[in-house]
Amino acid sequence: MHSASLDHLVIAADSLAQGAEYIRKKLGVELQVGGQHTSQGTHNMLLKLDQDRYLEVIAIDPTGSNPNHPRWFDLDSPEMRRKLQQRPRLITWVARTDDIHASVRKCNIDIGQVRPMSRGQLNWQITIPQDGALTCAGLVPPLIEWDSGQLPANSLPESGCRLVTLEGYHYNTGLLKGTMRSLGLEHEIVIKEASTEAGEGLKVRIATPNGLVVFD
Repeated sequence: MHSASLDHLVIAADSLAQGAEYIRKKLGVELQVGGQHTSQGTHNMLLKLDQDRYLEVIAIDPTGSNPNHPRWFDLDSPEMRRKLQQRPRLITWVARTDDIHASVRKCNIDIGQVRPMSRGQLNWQITIPQDGALTCAGLVPPLIEWDSGQLPANSLPESGCRLVTLEGYHYNTGLLKGTMRSLGLEHEIVIKEASTEAGEGLKVRIATPNGLVVFD
């Protein structure tokens, strides 16, 4: 049996400087430099949360090339760009699996194609919808399989921060709970009902050196 678990949280920002300042104010800690995703035209910064989990701040790389396809995480959509100009957002989470193709086959909804990716010395496979959109408002995570057990969190310094809970709000809780069960992820996220589609989204609770912080 293959297994799946929460790998990292994804915070999208209008720029890495904006994202780093947001995390500094929210959590009271500094992000670590990540790198570039050349095929997506993005770059990131990272923060260790637990032994094998982390937080990623991602933004369009102004020095990178524009890909000939929609960027991942819905970063090219006008609505997302508008929201990120206001402030960074917790837009989705990524789940780690040791057999990504088997996990995709077990999933009860379409979560995209498995694509090879790299950043520096790291190599992985990840699911990306053809249009680059988020799945179920970002509540259903992309799946990732790291090559040779390479986990970014293992190389990050301790931050003093720890993930407490991840909550997902959706108007169709039955669909979401069924999808989490199909992926073996029902223990990683608390699904709650949103009154309307406009209320869909994620909320996270993180323990920091300065106390508990909640944000979306």
